[in-house]
Amino acid sequence: TDEHGLKIQQAAEAVGKDPLTFCTEVSERFRNLFSSCNISFTDYIRTTEQRHRRAVEHFWSVLWNKGLIYKGSYEGWYSTQDESFLMPSQVEWMKEENYMFRLSIFRSRLLDWLVKNPRAVQPERFQQAVVQWLQEDLPDLSVSRQRSRLQWGVPVPGDPEQTIYVWLDALVNYLTVVGYPEIHEQWWSAAHHVIGKDILKFHAIYWPAFLLGVGLPLPKVIHVHSHWTVEGRKMSKSLGNVVDPVEHSQMFTNDGMRYFLLRQGVPDSDCDYTHDKVIKLLNTELADSLGGLLNRCTAPALNPAQVYPAFCSQAFPTDQRGRAVAEDYQMVAAVRSLPTVVEKHYETIHVYKALEAISACVRQTNRFIQRHAPWKLDRRDSQDRRWLDAIIHVSLECLRIYGTLLQPVVPEISNRLLTRLGVQPHERSWKNLDFLQRYHGTDCPFEGRLLGLDSRLLFSRLEGQNGDKQKPKKSKKPACLK
Repeated sequence: TDEHGLKIQQAAEAVGKDPLTFCTEVSERFRNLFSSCNISFTDYIRTTEQRHRRAVEHFWSVLWNKGLIYKGSYEGWYSTQDESFLMPSQVEWMKEENYMFRLSIFRSRLLDWLVKNPRAVQPERFQQAVVQWLQEDLPDLSVSRQRSRLQWGVPVPGDPEQTIYVWLDALVNYLTVVGYPEIHEQWWSAAHHVIGKDILKFHAIYWPAFLLGVGLPLPKVIHVHSHWTVEGRKMSKSLGNVVDPVEHSQMFTNDGMRYFLLRQGVPDSDCDYTHDKVIKLLNTELADSLGGLLNRCTAPALNPAQVYPAFCSQAFPTDQRGRAVAEDYQMVAAVRSLPTVVEKHYETIHVYKALEAISACVRQTNRFIQRHAPWKLDRRDSQDRRWLDAIIHVSLECLRIYGTLLQPVVPEISNRLLTRLGVQPHERSWKNLDFLQRYHGTDCPFEGRLLGLDSRLLFSRLEGQNGDKQKPKKSKKPACLK
């Protein structure tokens, strides 16, 4: 949590609290949000921590010793909200003596970096925006404020009358968590940033220039995401349309909320959030399509032994001369290539494309079941029985792949799905994504294994015409649907 700066100082004053107490309360709300929404992290850092202050002071000293920071006078329009000097269309006029960073000397190097690394900023439209900014003069940057105006921040080393610019302070945070200045090399060489579009200039111009200044590698990629609107309008407290993530996660479940945001969130442009959209998507893709597929394949009527049934290569041969039809082989090919497709999209933070691909395969598998109507087959007939078992085996294999790939998005639903299939925790990693091994002539470790006992609905449908206060139907053990 980025906790220094004038706007934080003023916000604390407005509620009659000292800045650290105020920041601690706000920071804890974010930490609790991660916990309540089942979001894991390697490190949680606050810019008010001593380890971070030490990193900032060292970073400043390197820039100072290289002659990249100098004492100067800055005059211009200052935005307290954005913690930056802006053009005359905004905020208050300020003139003060402070420290300046020689940003201007880095313009050509920044352009060169972007030309040689056309995917350094993604999506492409944001890279083009940065290149456009760099076509104009790049004035030196004010990197401190007078202590008399701003007490809430890291003092400039050797000059207690000045406070380090909040953005320089905050950006160094990325280095603090990987052990800067002592043990950062291993991790820093692989740095990727995920940022909102409103702070692009700070991350794609100022931060790379600071890094060039201290002689550190630039980030591999800066992934930029757009914003969420609500019913076509920007979220704002005055409009009363701010979406509370905790409240809506309780309304639609954690996994439901996560799935909607990642399924509908497109990095390139703003996305719109409405209750009806959430309900429609979750009912269609989680309750009906994925949940319905699991229910069909594990129903006692089709699978009375409640096992991962045997695959029959005669019924579903590779030479396409069995009872399987062309569409079935197309489905098998699509699911076999799915991990490669999903990996590509996860790596580029296009999660919505990964979920689109998974959802398309889920629909194919449902059509596979519908096409062959296994409930019409006669278990007393040996050929029908082998074909029925092959249908269920193929479908369970599809579900196993979907459940494994969906773990980062809907961890609780994935856990319940894989547990129902009898897949153990150590069998859920990327190396376990070999699909339909018996079809390709190798052993399947799941064949003949008992299914898990939890036969509850995977995701309960969200009911009602009005989505304002809709909650999922409660199952016997609602704790699993938090």
